[in-house]
Amino acid sequence: MKYYSTNHQSPFASLEEAVVKGLAGDKGLYMPERIKRMEPSVIANLKNCSFHEIACLVARMYFDEDIEPSVLDEIVCDTLSFDTPVVPVHDNIYSLELFHGPTLAFKDVGARFMARLLGYFIRKKGVTDEVNVLVATSGDTGSAVANGFLGVEGIHVYVLYPKGKVSPIQECQFTTLGQNITALEVDGTFDDCQALVKSAFMDVDLNRHMKLTSANSINVARFLPQSFYYFNAYAQLDREGRAGELVVSVPSGNFGNITAGLFAQQMGLPIKHFIAANNRNDVFYEYVQTGVYRPRPSVATIANAMDVGAPSNFARILDLFSKDGAEAYKGICQCMSAYRYTDEEIADTIRRVYHQDGYVLDPHGACGYQALCEAMLSPSETGVFLETAHPAKFKSTVDSILGIDLEIPAKLQAFMNGEKQSVELSREFDEFKSYLLSR
Repeated sequence: MKYYSTNHQSPFASLEEAVVKGLAGDKGLYMPERIKRMEPSVIANLKNCSFHEIACLVARMYFDEDIEPSVLDEIVCDTLSFDTPVVPVHDNIYSLELFHGPTLAFKDVGARFMARLLGYFIRKKGVTDEVNVLVATSGDTGSAVANGFLGVEGIHVYVLYPKGKVSPIQECQFTTLGQNITALEVDGTFDDCQALVKSAFMDVDLNRHMKLTSANSINVARFLPQSFYYFNAYAQLDREGRAGELVVSVPSGNFGNITAGLFAQQMGLPIKHFIAANNRNDVFYEYVQTGVYRPRPSVATIANAMDVGAPSNFARILDLFSKDGAEAYKGICQCMSAYRYTDEEIADTIRRVYHQDGYVLDPHGACGYQALCEAMLSPSETGVFLETAHPAKFKSTVDSILGIDLEIPAKLQAFMNGEKQSVELSREFDEFKSYLLSR
């Protein structure tokens, strides 16, 4: 399988090249040259399969031309030491709980898969130069990537995060690890962090000095595996006879997660409709309403992992539907809708669901849930919202909204006992570049 750039100005790349480079030379995002479709009979039999079996089936659809089946299955099984259960919340609305991995966030799947795939390529080629992973985070990406790559030989990870704009528990998950993980505390926003990473990839001096790649959802090895749990959700609901008309609501920031869902749909998974649930960073919501894409600086919200003002994966969504802007807009609006929520509306949803159903939402999942409520599902439709992180990762916010003392799971508590280690940087690229050149 070859991979092309969404900007169509770079040569095709192999899977290995796309994974190792992260970003194409023309600053575009890599896309597979084709999307294979799963046979309807295979989809109908998913309800009889385990999550591991489902993930292996999907992984082979993407990667079987490039990786031996036994090796690929080993990578998948090593990635998935946890499940992603579908849980009923209210009437015909279900939560797809993606927070049962090591860092209690949905990004554990993609991060762990990428770490193992990149490690495989390094071992296969006998690379002696250290590979340096640059990752910008607005919250959960940093912790998932740091823990996924922790201790992996031949790889060093630099996590760039906006100072004072991630939750204390999220910060602990990537600033206390040490070893091959370095946390860079940037005096700016997530968009500033993301801009630094993209600029580094384009800098000739840095690329001469060190081998760079990214573990954000701009990397195909990070976002493609996230389609695994869409298939798993379908299988679970199909066992209950509830998979006939699926409407999936995805809390959306950088749009890697919902893009993976769109890929699953293109592969034949019968999802009727997608909803992109935004916070006040509503670039996509505005696009759906007006047809105009207007990226702008992000604003801070209580759903901080979605505080993205220029979502990278919008380029992939456009490319997935068409290369023509007007045609793409039409296709996107047929397949997707969007809603946006203020902090006050998010808090109201968390309170209502807790008192009504006894279910504790995190701020991101609350956006997804509320979007399904506003979508006015018909009795024949089943709504699934992605609960992307454990609410305890936002303990102070959730506690203040609900007036409770939410228990911190042991997995999170372990991170909080470590000592913070971080390097403070400004948002200026020259300072970031000088730091990397000194390494």
